Amino acid sequence: MTGRIDARLAELGIELPQAAAPVAAYVAYTRSGNTLYISGQITVWNGERRFLGKVGQDFTVEQGKEAARLCALNILAQARAALDGDLDRVTRVLKLGGFVNSGADFHDHPAVINGASELMQEVFGDAGRHARAAVGAPSLPGNVAVEVEAVLEVA
Repeated sequence: MTGRIDARLAELGIELPQAAAPVAAYVAYTRSGNTLYISGQITVWNGERRFLGKVGQDFTVEQGKEAARLCALNILAQARAALDGDLDRVTRVLKLGGFVNSGADFHDHPAVINGASELMQEVFGDAGRHARAAVGAPSLPGNVAVEVEAVLEVA
């Protein structure tokens, strides 16, 4: 039987990528009680890195927003893996932290990270509304355009 969140993803036409394995000395997620911490997710789709370069230079704000949405899809994939395939166990998105690979003259970081925030609200409704940080970085791992981490409340 399909869960409520899986049904919502299908209704929205959203497919999740495979949860990526960590590429360094960390784990993809940790859990403490009812809090699930998802490590920073980058712009990768089933092993293929996408959106390589800087937002505001190589990519428009709209393209950066798409990159942030891809990061959020990876967050959902990691949450699904952490919760034995059951995204209905996510009771609230508590916080997202977004990092935008950009130059010193770029100032639209919040607009870029909206791509991740809007996806969480589309999928989880009011439970997807969250606290957030959106910051610029002179570079990100593998030259990806965006990285997003998450803190989720889970059952």
